[in-house]
Amino acid sequence: MEAFEKLKKLVAEVEDDMMKAEGGNKAAGTRVRQAMQDIKGAAQEVREKILEIRNAGDAN
Repeated sequence: MEAFEKLKKLVAEVEDDMMKAEGGNKAAGTRVRQAMQDIKGAAQEVREKILEIRNAGDAN
């Protein structure tokens, strides 16, 4: 599923900045917060796709 792959990619990309933010890097913290918003949107997209799949199965 493309939406899930996008979600996994976003999480992997933010890992380095997360480590920097934990070390006190404020700019990295800002990037992490923005990435979390993107991840939230991607997770919602996955939820919607799963519902579509479930509902398509109920129609049969």
